[in-house]
Amino acid sequence: MLFRPRLAPGGKHGGTLLLRTLTHVTTDAPALLPALEARARATAHARTPACPCGAATLADRPDATVVRHAGTVAKAHAADADPAELALRVTAAARLPGVLLPPLAPAPVVLHGRPVTYWPYGAPVDPDDPDAAPWEAAATLLARLHRTAAPLAVPPMRGPAKAALAVARLRDTAPGHPATAPVRAAWAALPAWARGAAAMPDTTTLCHGDLHLGQLVRHPAPDGPWLLIDIDDLGTGVPAWDLARPAAWYACGLLPPEEWHRFLTAYRARGGPAVPADGDPWPALDVPARALTAQTAARAVTKAVLADRPLDEVECALVDACARMAPARSDASYG
Repeated sequence: MLFRPRLAPGGKHGGTLLLRTLTHVTTDAPALLPALEARARATAHARTPACPCGAATLADRPDATVVRHAGTVAKAHAADADPAELALRVTAAARLPGVLLPPLAPAPVVLHGRPVTYWPYGAPVDPDDPDAAPWEAAATLLARLHRTAAPLAVPPMRGPAKAALAVARLRDTAPGHPATAPVRAAWAALPAWARGAAAMPDTTTLCHGDLHLGQLVRHPAPDGPWLLIDIDDLGTGVPAWDLARPAAWYACGLLPPEEWHRFLTAYRARGGPAVPADGDPWPALDVPARALTAQTAARAVTKAVLADRPLDEVECALVDACARMAPARSDASYG
């Protein structure tokens, strides 16, 4: 039995669930932020001597500190990011214009022990206007990415490995929480590749690795074409992983059917290879959707436990979805 949708009336949370809040201040290195701001300012002024200035901190977390100065964005990646792999991902982005936002520098530099990359600013999706969510643009960009040969040898897509880290953190943070058991059981039922414990069955298809609406920007801002951003997880792998987050939200009853069908229809119309051109897409989406549901639920429960609060409505829906998952089917196309 596949992980089929169980829809909540109206899917009231809609596409805004797929947007991640960028402003989250938990700096792990106090000296990093001002140094990154200075680098962003210097890069912006070198690009535009008559810079209008204006700065903002877009994110400040241990895994990503992002600052903007006018039309330039500087991103400090996680301290444990592999420099060689990150450099390959940056190079790939530079060679895929029209799909990925192109970097401003050809390779990362190191700042306070963190690899740093530079990017042009792009206007993000408006979280206050869910009706304008660019589902068709997201699907079209994914289909183009999946159909494009990797321009150079890139590492494996990091989606399963990141999901495994989320579940491991749940295990270590909240071993006795009542929501932990169903999440871990859903995770354990997945095939090894989806848990990051074995090589993925597809080693040639280029994937984004962490698709959500917060990964799209318009460049040039504010009205340029949509492009994908965030290359930290870019690599080769199972393309259905890139469709799995909206598929999981839909299956959990948190994404309205019309928004899911807009996304799926546009992906198919562009010849995306992750699902069949017609017919039932769930045999292809089942395993990745299960994995993303378990990952998202693990993060939600961990966050709630660390904040010492009960699970909210959305978090409960994710845990409930984990509890009702049948064991993942062994599908021939996924080994």
